[in-house]
Amino acid sequence: MPPRGSRGPLPALLLLWALAACATRASEITFELPDNAKQCFYEEIAQGTKCTLEFQVITGGHYDVDCRLEDPDGIVLYKEMKKQYDSFTFTASRNGTYKFCFSNEFSTFTHKTVYFDFQVGEDPPLFPSENRVTALTQMESACVSIHEALKSVIDYQTHFRLREAQGRSRAEDLNTRVAYWSIGEAIILLVVSIGQVFLLKSFFSDKRTTTTRVGS
Repeated sequence: MPPRGSRGPLPALLLLWALAACATRASEITFELPDNAKQCFYEEIAQGTKCTLEFQVITGGHYDVDCRLEDPDGIVLYKEMKKQYDSFTFTASRNGTYKFCFSNEFSTFTHKTVYFDFQVGEDPPLFPSENRVTALTQMESACVSIHEALKSVIDYQTHFRLREAQGRSRAEDLNTRVAYWSIGEAIILLVVSIGQVFLLKSFFSDKRTTTTRVGS
């Protein structure tokens, strides 16, 4: 039985887990990008840091956007035109402020909703002694497995939410088009019906006049 004041290894494990989660910087943002607009973001990165930029267009137009990534010297590291989604991984070649921009300047009337996830650095070991020669204890191995599984769950949930939002946007757009098409068909049907009424009325009126003239 542990001495009074000791709670066992659980608080220490939770503390290590929290420190590991805070060691990697990540920016995960969903924002509106108007038509004929450009939005840039900046991140201070140290040399030798591995980074990953992932983005996806959720709503708007053909679900595409221009993306451009530059280093502190203005050298283009990544550039894609009219992409719906993509992922790019690089290692910072020098210290400084890196800039990545999303552009919707090619669109004249449709705005976009863009999601991006910018991760700076790699996840450190969950335990400081994880890379030691001796094997991990059973509790440490279980914590590592749970940690990796939870990271996968978070990634799956994020992509599922993005697909759900994109599917809902497509469904609402399709519903709007069907509604407009139905209104157009109703107007055409009404015009044709009124035209037929006037045409039949004119036909029978002409026939009655002709019969009257023949009888007289």
